[in-house]
Amino acid sequence: MTPTSAFAIDVPESLLARARAGEAAAFEQIYRWFERPVFTLAVRMLGAREEAADVLQDTMLKVLNRIGEFRGGPRADGSGASLFWAWLRQIAVNEALMRLRSRRSHGAEVALDDEHELADHAPLPAAAADAALLQRALAQLPEVTRSVLWLYHAEGYTHEEIAALMQRTTSFSKSQLARGGRRLRSLLEPTNTQHDATRPATAGGAAWEIRHA
Repeated sequence: MTPTSAFAIDVPESLLARARAGEAAAFEQIYRWFERPVFTLAVRMLGAREEAADVLQDTMLKVLNRIGEFRGGPRADGSGASLFWAWLRQIAVNEALMRLRSRRSHGAEVALDDEHELADHAPLPAAAADAALLQRALAQLPEVTRSVLWLYHAEGYTHEEIAALMQRTTSFSKSQLARGGRRLRSLLEPTNTQHDATRPATAGGAAWEIRHA
């Protein structure tokens, strides 16, 4: 079974209704709840803090302007649950992918930030050794491969969904995942005597267990 995102925050329908009605305080609360997960997603895909901050701002501006379009509705328990995060996350992923496509069209490569530069936005959890190890390994992967790995493992997207997002084929997504998985395991292998690379690791607040396609 495909895992759901670790950032699937429950959003009360009452809060969404207030935000749809244009209440600034309601949107500010939504912004505070989702600022970290959106930034984390963007920085993992793009590797650069400044660009991730731009994605965060652009995403939240679109959410503000388009929140009236969200019609996920409440679950049986009365909450908007992960439905709202799935909608918001789709906007964030599209924003990040647009920047990746822009880089490729201009032949630009943005240097990855060091982990200490990201600490104020995505502090390492208690399992810091595993998180730092995973982060360093991810930083050594090509940006498209890293994005596929993150979308598949951390966000729970399927190969079909990733292919549609990246305007590529399902086979492309699968090959990037396989290639990236092999490379990631080889990067993690030197420390496998101390840390099992196949068990759940934590990266930027999202539990990520390497799963098989």
